Amino acid sequence: MPSLKDVKAKIGGVKKTRQITKAMNMVAASRLRGAQLKMEAFRPYAQKFGEVLGSLAGRAGESVSPLLVPKKEVKNIHLVLCTSDRGLCGGFNSNLIGAAEKFMAERAGQDVTVSFTCFGKKGRDFARKQKFERAADYLGVIGGRFGFTVASKSAQSLIFGFLSEKYDEVYVIYAEFVSMAKQKPVLQQILPIPPLAEAEAENAGAAEGGEGFLAEHICEPSADALLSVLLPRNVSIQIYKALL
Repeated sequence: MPSLKDVKAKIGGVKKTRQITKAMNMVAASRLRGAQLKMEAFRPYAQKFGEVLGSLAGRAGESVSPLLVPKKEVKNIHLVLCTSDRGLCGGFNSNLIGAAEKFMAERAGQDVTVSFTCFGKKGRDFARKQKFERAADYLGVIGGRFGFTVASKSAQSLIFGFLSEKYDEVYVIYAEFVSMAKQKPVLQQILPIPPLAEAEAENAGAAEGGEGFLAEHICEPSADALLSVLLPRNVSIQIYKALL
């Protein structure tokens, strides 16, 4: 039977552990709140950027850039899979990997080859275990501190692969923040860059009680000149949004 001294030491150890755990919880909550604010601040920018780009691309047409032109035959698909480096986060990683598996199952009868760019160890481990080709692995990004250059570097590699016809289509799979308890897996095509859907504009107009329309933006210089700069940047922005 333990002595009174041992019991007191045990109680003291438990209290110290509780203090340390409480401090860790406060730090984690602060970091999570900071990440949430950063995400919420960037999302409107990415959305409006896409709207302006879609409006310009709709008027300029596909001939202005090869990044807008769909391939006649899709044989090579590249997936950018954004997962965490660690577990103990519920269904976060399994839902993202499940979205990738579902997408590949839908394309199984189309004789396509799938390759990956993986952000996070969990996605990398999945692709490595299934023996998929991986163009690049980025570890320690999601959930950590990173700059826009990470997304820009990845985007440049993806654009080069698309223009060199290594990839016919490029998609990104990421978790969209809905609430603290819910993150929705999203599959988004980033190459070729899809134009702004007219149906979305019509739905938005109907919801406000008016007629839907695509906004016309007055540009200087020309829309073609702007698109040559904005289209590659859009790929970086969409990847950066996925990583937040």
